[in-house]
Amino acid sequence: MTSIRRPRASALALAVGLAVASLSPLHVPDAVAKEQAQPALVADIAFEQFTLPNGLRVIVHTDRKAPIVAVNIWYHVGAKNELPGRTGFAHLFEHLMFQGSENYKGEFFEPFELVGATDQNGTTNSDRTNYFQNVPTTALDMALWMESDRMGHFLGAVTQELLDEQRGVVQNEKRQGENQPYGQVFERLLKASYPEGHPYSWTTIGSMADLSAASLDDVQRFFKTWYGPNNAVLVLAGDIDVATAREKAMKYFGDIPAGPTMAQPKVDPAPRTTSTRDTFTDKVPQARVYRAWNTAEYGKPDVEHLQLLAQVLGGSRSSRLDKRLVFEDKLADNVSAAAWPNLLGGLFFIQVDVKQGVDVATVEKALDEELAKILADGPTAAELEQARTVYKAGFVRGIERIGGFGGKADALAECAVFAGDPGCFRDSLRTLETATAKDLLATGRRWLSKGDHTIVVTPGERVPTVEAPSVTPPAATAVPAADKKYTVVETGVDRSKGVPVTETFPSLAFPALQRTELSNGMKVILAERPGLPVVQMNLQLDGGYAADLGGKLGTSSFTMGMLDEGAGDYDALTFGDRAEALGANLGSSANLDGGSAYLSALKENLDESVALFATMLREPRFDQKEIERVRQSWIAGIKQEKARPNAAALRLLPPLMYGENHPYAIPFSGSGTEASIASLTRDDLVAFHQRWVRPEGATLVIVGDTTLAEITPVLEKHLGSWKGEGQAAAQAAIPAVALPAKPRVFLVDQPGAIQANVYVGQLVPSTRDDQATELEIANAVLGGEFSSRLNMNLREDKGWAYGSYSFVQAALGQRPWIAFAAVQIDKTSESIAELKREITEYTTGQVPAAAAEVAKIQATEIRSLPGSYETANAVLGAIGGIVRYQRPDDYVVRRRAEIEALTPAVVQEAAKAIRPEALTWVIVGDLSKIEAGVRALNLGEVQVVDADGKPVAAAK
Repeated sequence: MTSIRRPRASALALAVGLAVASLSPLHVPDAVAKEQAQPALVADIAFEQFTLPNGLRVIVHTDRKAPIVAVNIWYHVGAKNELPGRTGFAHLFEHLMFQGSENYKGEFFEPFELVGATDQNGTTNSDRTNYFQNVPTTALDMALWMESDRMGHFLGAVTQELLDEQRGVVQNEKRQGENQPYGQVFERLLKASYPEGHPYSWTTIGSMADLSAASLDDVQRFFKTWYGPNNAVLVLAGDIDVATAREKAMKYFGDIPAGPTMAQPKVDPAPRTTSTRDTFTDKVPQARVYRAWNTAEYGKPDVEHLQLLAQVLGGSRSSRLDKRLVFEDKLADNVSAAAWPNLLGGLFFIQVDVKQGVDVATVEKALDEELAKILADGPTAAELEQARTVYKAGFVRGIERIGGFGGKADALAECAVFAGDPGCFRDSLRTLETATAKDLLATGRRWLSKGDHTIVVTPGERVPTVEAPSVTPPAATAVPAADKKYTVVETGVDRSKGVPVTETFPSLAFPALQRTELSNGMKVILAERPGLPVVQMNLQLDGGYAADLGGKLGTSSFTMGMLDEGAGDYDALTFGDRAEALGANLGSSANLDGGSAYLSALKENLDESVALFATMLREPRFDQKEIERVRQSWIAGIKQEKARPNAAALRLLPPLMYGENHPYAIPFSGSGTEASIASLTRDDLVAFHQRWVRPEGATLVIVGDTTLAEITPVLEKHLGSWKGEGQAAAQAAIPAVALPAKPRVFLVDQPGAIQANVYVGQLVPSTRDDQATELEIANAVLGGEFSSRLNMNLREDKGWAYGSYSFVQAALGQRPWIAFAAVQIDKTSESIAELKREITEYTTGQVPAAAAEVAKIQATEIRSLPGSYETANAVLGAIGGIVRYQRPDDYVVRRRAEIEALTPAVVQEAAKAIRPEALTWVIVGDLSKIEAGVRALNLGEVQVVDADGKPVAAAK
């Protein structure tokens, strides 16, 4: 969400489950904090609010920068409102409510795709369920009709068939999470952290048994209890004013009767007094240590204090745990720390990836010592100020977005639902601004001095998940609170007429590109973006994975990743400190065809930030000790890729499709192999830097709150004298590859897997091909959208997968087209057969692209354009594509015209580029359960390979 947010996400926080993965730290401090001096806010979100007679709270924020409105509805119901034996209901309802309603028979996404909605999704956590989408201003009536119809006219659309279908989808989502390395941690953590029966003691996704046991009566009762307008908040943000919002909210929502007023569970952080441990083995590449404490609930100043403390402990490269465990003692590859608030109580946790060969006990001892130090003395003044700057800069960047995950609409909705005040983020910012080192010390001692729970996962056999038997719940689903009186108003909406038709759409407005050239020949492109006081830059360089040909795979990515690991007078730690002190984000990376270096700078620190950026580009140190540190973490990362079934498949596909000795025959991550990374020398990095990181032929793309007159002197000052060293390298031509004469199948064994990850790919013409747009639209018909053929088959019709999609990756040479699905293990062969059938029938014209399908994709692509460039980062990416693929400055407009001109016949012709007889299949799963079935399909020659693509003996 928007906000003051930790800069580095922990793998634990991204797991399926509690609200920790979704909540931002926007809280209302208690009265004592409010009486303190009120510092000026770094940024603000203006809003107005009103309440309809039926209890629906409506919050309005006006932002006219784009012709879109963010529609965001939060229901105050999540996993905490369930009961033992009936877990997973809130999340199940999130899925059910995307299936249409009584007055709209069809997928909820479809009308939104037709008007070009962006950032559309829904999420559930322990405390709330939300639905959101950004729509063109002219489509607001459609969006509000759809949202109000599923709020007030939903139950009649829920059938047993629909329940069974979405139950299967959710169960596959659960399998997908558990099938990952460390995938069982979160469920075990919650059970250990909270007493039995506590509303946070189960995961949001629930248990398989409870999902299987859910009856139609159960889910209908749950909906009637929690999904009324008086238990919801509607935020409308963007190109709208309060008068319009009031009229439309009353029109579409005013006649929906209020539901019962339900009591929320009582606040109960469930502080623990004793330390506990849980150790188990899993199919993981390295040991990992998790340590967690139950902490303060949402709305307490302690939450902000703990977040600052987490930043000091493990939030950045120079944090205490990073310094000790990663840099000094070299015990770990990665460390992270976070404090996540929830309504009933929060969690503070630390995660450590133990370096291979290191004793876990040694790591825990060092962890204990660092915790003891900070709980004895607290953070230093410098550490506190640096952490404060990081969070404030994160908030400024976060509120650029109107809607979607973490936009301004989310921030307002969260504050309204959880704190009763849409502006509670202001108090949160003030708490952060006024927090002292003494505050952090007292808070840390209060919550972190006892009651920790440690989980240690070590490499070995996976321990099967054993769920407790389903518990028969009490008859009542919740406790009613003192009932409030609401009224219902008559509105003028005749729902029998169906969804309002959107007849006009905003025009595309892409910023003008201004160009100049520095004295050293570096090209500069600027797109002005006034408003948010941030300037973003991306230096486009040649090189990339293709430059590794004939050398060591991963050189490009490794070298680019080392640029910010010390430069000029700064070593790795002081470089990170300097960036954080400026509130700047810097880094560099590589992709198939080139490299890039980026800077996001607060305007107030623009000169100093560009100076640091220039130092990173011109004077990387490549210190040997840092190379060795990064090398070990890098190799550990490769092992992690191999352990994750989806990443393992994507490592294998490029070498299989392109063949040996091709510039693109490298894992899609660009990480290389353990052997190649182990062999890299400092000379290799220096040589790559000299050949490819140079101003000659480079283009610096800038988007933000600046002008060419303002930014050019700053660039000239810090980059104008930069000259490349030695001989520049020329970008090699990418050779063409002949397609296979027949299909090939590669199987990778993953013993104990509860899903099979199915990937199928083929090479298609370059991004620069004259028919590139036609092929992209043809792909979208097959698998590019939620409502495309693959997903509607395997997810919505069969319920065998959480999702199934296809994509075409950009490349100067032949680019990869890939379709994929993670499917339940007992439906592997059936799912593959369906994938093959869909691909074959479409590409051969047996079931050609229908006019309606093409029109839908055209509508989605064209009408989404005004909302697609809401953020500076989106504009930056579009301009980067113009530079990389040598497109005209008005490419965005030209592509729109190309899409408008397409016909079903043209799209079908483009689909012929995908040839069923030339497909390469990679399937990762438990071969003891799937191999025989896959072979029986006779897809093509079957080979069993390991994670490196080397042949192994077939399973018996």
